[in-house]
Amino acid sequence: MNKIAQYLQEHISGEIITSNDVRKTYSTDASILSITPNVVVYPRNENDVRKTARFCWQLAERGRVFPITARGAGTDLSGAAIGSGIILQFPAHMNRVLELNGKTGDVTVEPGINYGKLQQTLYTHDYFLPPYPSSIEYSTIGGALANNAGGDKSIKYGSTIDFVKRLRVVLANGDIIDTERVGKRELNRKLGLSTFEGEIYRSIDSLIEENKAVVDKLNPYTTKNSSGYNLHLVKQKDGSFDLTPLFIGSQGTLGIITEASLTTVPRRVNSTLVVAYIEDIEKLQKVIREIRKFPEGPSSLELVDDNLIKHVKENAPNLIKDVVKDPIPKFILLVEFDNTSEHTQKRLAKKLTHYLRDMNVSFNIESDLRKEEELWKIRHSTTSVLNSSDTAARPIPIIEDGIVPPEKLAEYLTNVYQLFADNNLPIAVYGHAGDGHFHLQPLLNIKEIGDRQKIFKIMTDYSRMVIKLDGSISGENGDGRIRGAFLPQQFGPEGYELLRKVKIAFDPHNILNPGVKIGVSLDDIKPLIRDEYSLGYLHSYLPYF
Repeated sequence: MNKIAQYLQEHISGEIITSNDVRKTYSTDASILSITPNVVVYPRNENDVRKTARFCWQLAERGRVFPITARGAGTDLSGAAIGSGIILQFPAHMNRVLELNGKTGDVTVEPGINYGKLQQTLYTHDYFLPPYPSSIEYSTIGGALANNAGGDKSIKYGSTIDFVKRLRVVLANGDIIDTERVGKRELNRKLGLSTFEGEIYRSIDSLIEENKAVVDKLNPYTTKNSSGYNLHLVKQKDGSFDLTPLFIGSQGTLGIITEASLTTVPRRVNSTLVVAYIEDIEKLQKVIREIRKFPEGPSSLELVDDNLIKHVKENAPNLIKDVVKDPIPKFILLVEFDNTSEHTQKRLAKKLTHYLRDMNVSFNIESDLRKEEELWKIRHSTTSVLNSSDTAARPIPIIEDGIVPPEKLAEYLTNVYQLFADNNLPIAVYGHAGDGHFHLQPLLNIKEIGDRQKIFKIMTDYSRMVIKLDGSISGENGDGRIRGAFLPQQFGPEGYELLRKVKIAFDPHNILNPGVKIGVSLDDIKPLIRDEYSLGYLHSYLPYF
């Protein structure tokens, strides 16, 4: 055990491990990158986190930077859950529900709690947390907070950031702060503090006041976003101030969340599902535009294209044998209504089916839960099949999180199909059509030099295209290392410089997850690409994204 590990073991109650096999386990997440940590720390409580951060801060003050990366279940697709110094692994001990109000549904949790288990607990009180990601059964709440996660319910309910009331955070120097929205009087008190917290409040307030035009441009035109830092949400017109939005989606680069208080909504048990079969992009655009006009919108508006359905039929035909019949349509759109009133659900579904008939679009409609689950296989079974390939080429997550304004969906899809054709790659499109947010994973063999070179061309061309369409390169999975290199293009020189100053205000010694979001280039990540891409550590959960 090295000296740093020995020191930490003497001062914290959690376990410290430096064995090669454990370090190797934590050298990868769900991205294509690999970095082997020096030490893995399993904190038992907030005090362990505080002492670890304080120790690394003191080292940095003496000129030695030993970085800290907070980690949940390691499902991060952008390379943000790996690092060279200390991995703080939260699920082992800091995985509890601390408080649950059965009347309001408000819940306070530790970051290592499994998202699926929390959801089951909320179900017993007839509540649920809507912005759950597709990895709900094997991801953590801490990871959802870090990435501002969303999912198929986000079109109606929003992203993780819309459900966070307050946080407890360990700062880079080991100080602990509580964040929530405060009025002018409390803000003035915070601005007058002589602590590191006071320095942060003064720095962030000054950045906002002195760069209002640039701050406004940090808010993308998309329905959701996890790119950059949410500086535009910190200070409102009434003068109220809240640091919470900065930590949501920051991927552990500004502070380490140790406790989160969340709101929830009443659980929806019954729903009505309409599945539309559409043959061309322009008609798809019109249908989605019409649905988005509904005063009471759908809870899900998901899309799968014919390429993905064909792949499933070739590799696992029994999964959707009786669900999708030949000829396979170009696009399948799944529209779910979960309104409290079943009458409202049926009224909205009827309105939609009338429109679909007028557009000469065929459809199915179902409100029986068991039959709905069969139809949802169209969306939910497909990605697991993609990841079960026996070939050397695997679907890799390098452009899986782009989002554009919904009104530019047709232009986006046309460009995406062309991008894959230009690179002689098969394509399969699926994702959150109502938000203009799609997950694409090109099939590449990262052992091959030619395919490794394609990675960077595809990433560059794709990011340029999304930004040109007023989109965001990161809709719900975070920038990490993979997309961090494109933030200067996403936000422009002034915007990126402002984000860099936010990072410095919270982390002047660059201790917290360095190389994630800020200060990363394509040349930095090239040496980090794995020789082989695998999600082996998640196979017991049947992963899909």
